Formats: sequence, structure tokens, C-alpha cells
Amino acid sequence: MSNGQWYPPEWPDRIRALAAGEITAVAPRRAATVMLLKDTSEGVHVHMLRRRASMAFAGGAYVYPGGGVDDRDARPVRWAGPSLSEWAQRLGVEDEASAQAVVCAAVRETYEEAGVLLAGETGDSVVEDTTGDDWEADRAALVDRKLSFAEFLDRRGLVLRSDLLGAWARWITPEFEPRRFDTWFFVASLPRGQRTRNASTEADRTVWIRPADAAAGYDKGELLMMPPTIATLRVLGRFGTATDALAAAAEQDLAPILAQARMEDGELVLSWPGHEEFTKHVPTGGAGPAGPAERTGGTR
Repeated sequence: MSNGQWYPPEWPDRIRALAAGEITAVAPRRAATVMLLKDTSEGVHVHMLRRRASMAFAGGAYVYPGGGVDDRDARPVRWAGPSLSEWAQRLGVEDEASAQAVVCAAVRETYEEAGVLLAGETGDSVVEDTTGDDWEADRAALVDRKLSFAEFLDRRGLVLRSDLLGAWARWITPEFEPRRFDTWFFVASLPRGQRTRNASTEADRTVWIRPADAAAGYDKGELLMMPPTIATLRVLGRFGTATDALAAAAEQDLAPILAQARMEDGELVLSWPGHEEFTKHVPTGGAGPAGPAERTGGTR
């Protein structure tokens, strides 16, 4: 049975066009996404969203909460956890402002899309309830970019808990995609007292699911996913608790993973270094990728 790889039908033509110099790769925009975990009697579960089928990019695919970095994410905030210099080194970015922007984007997008906030009144506390009309008004203002994340935290007297995040992986959208992202994947545990909800206008469904079950759904072709999503799920499935996964974050390789396209034996071969399961052979005659159900893709 075919698996659930997301593969846009226009990719073969775009790969050929890039190889022929007919299109130029655009610079990727920085982004962050969070694999939110919780422990249950059946083991660790991860929170996932299904993107609306009408979305131009990755419609129908299961992803984690996340999105692009806002330039204002680099504005100073009250901070707890590893220093910005430590985060810059871990994330492989050039300066502390860039590191803060990526971490802030991870926390902000998790709040915007799942209603979960990794912040507290002190450096060792976390808010326990983010429901209510006043919280929703602030969340909506963040989504609409009427309010920066720094202003939101300052207004509520909150400290960003960067210590609740573990950097896990980094994937970059292929060069032939017109919309590209340089995405850092983080892992975090659902704070006590908080609960997720589908707060994203881009998703039509949310689930808490065991990583192994999500991967099995992908393997059966029942759940559509992009390569970074299924790749991270397979690794998460090795851990029995959220604590174990968070502890393992420090050992994860953050070397950027970027798809490569090359000519081989008269075919275009699309591959992701270190992830052979996603390799696709694209006939040069203009047909789609080889195989019965070939879908591959992007950043979450």
C-alpha cells in the first residue's frame, strides 16, 4: 500500500526548471515548529494539526503547531532558561537576536495555533490557564500582528520559559519551491493545567496521538505528511515519556537538512540526505514521480 508522502504535482517541472536555470531559488524564511508532548496511560502522545485541504501549501497534511518568524520576535523579553548566546550556538545562528527570534517564534506560534503558552510570572512557574475572553483577545491580536509577542508578555508580566523547549531538528524547504522555510523543530511538554485547542484558521482537525500510531497511519497511506514530520515522529516514537524525549533533545543533530535534486541514469532523483525513505525518481519525460503514490515535501 502507498504511504502518505506529500508530493505536489508541480514539483517535477519545477525541479527541471531549476536544473535548467529557468527559475532561481528564493531565500528561505526562518520558521519554528513545536512537537508538543504529554504523558498518558498509553505512553507519550504528540499534538498534531491537519491543514485544511484548501490550503495552497501542504493541504490535508498533518503538521505540528508552527509558523514563520516575525521580525518583532527579536524584541527584548523577560527570559528564563539557557542564555541567548547558548541558544545561538545550539541553533547555529549568527547572533543572539536571531536566536531569540527563533525561540520566541516557537513559543508564540504554539500559543497562536494551540492555545498553549510556555511562559510564567517567574522563571520557575508556568501559567496554568490561558482560557477566557481576555486571553483570546490577546491571542487574536498576536495572530493579526496587531500585538508583538514582546508586548504581549510585558502586558501580562510574563517570563518566556526557553528552558521548557528542546531544539530537535532543522529542515529547509527544497530550492525549487516558491515558498521556502528554514525551520527549527522543538520539543516541549504540555504545561500542567493547560490544554490544547484548535485555534488555527489553517487547520480543520487536531489530535493527540502516539508517534508510533501516527507513523503507522502514514505508512498505510491514511495520514498525509511532509518528510520532516514523519522523520521526527519516527525518532519520537523511541521514547516512553515526554521527560525522556526532552532529555534527548540535547543529543539531536541540528545540521540543516535540505533536499537535493540530481540527474542519474536519465532520471531526476530527489533525495533528503540521511533520509533514504524519501528518495524519489522523477522520469525526465515529464511524467510524475515513479511509483504508485508519490507525495513528498516541506517544513512541518
